[in-house]
Amino acid sequence: MRISRRQFVLGTTAVLTVPSVGGVARARGGTWEFDVSHVDVTLPGLDPAHHGLRVAQLSDLHIGPLTPDGRIIHAVRTLQRERVDLAVLTGDYVTRKGDPLERVQELLTGIGVPAFAVLGNHDHWTAPEYLRQGLERANITVLQNAHTVTWIRGAPLTVLGVDDERSGHADVAATFRCAPTSGSRLVLAHTPITADALPPSQGLLCLSGHTHGGQIYVRNITERLYAAANSPYLRGRYDVGGNVLYVNRGLGYGRGGWKQRVAADPELTLFTLRRPA
Repeated sequence: MRISRRQFVLGTTAVLTVPSVGGVARARGGTWEFDVSHVDVTLPGLDPAHHGLRVAQLSDLHIGPLTPDGRIIHAVRTLQRERVDLAVLTGDYVTRKGDPLERVQELLTGIGVPAFAVLGNHDHWTAPEYLRQGLERANITVLQNAHTVTWIRGAPLTVLGVDDERSGHADVAATFRCAPTSGSRLVLAHTPITADALPPSQGLLCLSGHTHGGQIYVRNITERLYAAANSPYLRGRYDVGGNVLYVNRGLGYGRGGWKQRVAADPELTLFTLRRPA
């Protein structure tokens, strides 16, 4: 019987999630470690049925030789264990054409809750249609300048997916065309600066990635370098034009060499959505 890479890793490893301190827990497994960030977000337009809704965000997986498969597998297992209501993936599933593109579907199959995704710049530079099909075969809905309405806890939630800005595919107007203008709404956009183009003062939550939290982070210096490159949103939460933006540090890279992470650990984010008190 053939054993898949996913089954092999699951059968030969274990992961430990330690208690959170200041909203962050650590999923441990040697080079597979990643932070589990717990983030509460208050949204004035949230449907009452969605108060307490839990959303998991995975970003920038960069599946291939520079990212341990086990880190991706255990990130998926963590969101399953946390019993989230919804999962979102915000792009860059691979890095280049020589990467094992088929493993995207294999590693992301079995999330177990409604899941939605957008593509990133590296996806567009490699094989966007192939990756889209693989994600959809893993039961993940891919949104490219489009929106969809899903029913969760008996109420509608609109997910708006803006395609990648960095590769020139973003179209915010098309994404929002004919979409609901109230109620629970969640925006996915790989590139954080997309938040600048969203309809202002809508109380939207926009989830992004792309920056890897700076990859090699030196306080104040890294922020200035990214801002100079028209990327002012580096990591964590920002208030942008009356909406909320969260920039996930991503799960990919960090195995050593030129893609080593420094003070920018891989991250899985678990959001709890709340209505104002």
